[in-house]
Amino acid sequence: MRTSRGRDQTRDAVAAAAPARRAAEADRADPAVRRKLSGPALRTFFNVARVWHLSATEERALLGWPPASTFHKYKSGDAGVLSFDTLTRISLVLGIYKALQLLYPEPSFADAWIRMPNAHALFSGVTPLAFAADNGLDGLFHIRRLLDGRRG
Repeated sequence: MRTSRGRDQTRDAVAAAAPARRAAEADRADPAVRRKLSGPALRTFFNVARVWHLSATEERALLGWPPASTFHKYKSGDAGVLSFDTLTRISLVLGIYKALQLLYPEPSFADAWIRMPNAHALFSGVTPLAFAADNGLDGLFHIRRLLDGRRG
């Protein structure tokens, strides 16, 4: 049970973090910040996609189904300014990749996990990749949380 002092400390910590949170939210809305992140984010995403042997359809699904012409611009290195949603998706994919590398010391197993049928209740026998493609941003968040929970 939290004491009054504990609640006060928590409230104070949240209040102290508010300016940084507001600044981060403002950064997310700033196209200049998103432009700076877009190229490196896409390059890293496509590197992970190559390691995972993703098809163009699977890549588009993880990116939130950008139009084919936009996707091919991304593939050619023309990132433009990615939306906050797309940057979030890429961040989640990169977090999933990192978590798998930390959880499974055998790189080939870590890289294959995304395509393995999974008996965990979250997946109900489908692959994590199919789950993410079918459930979009929420699916990516669920996978990331599951792996982070396993890492402890």
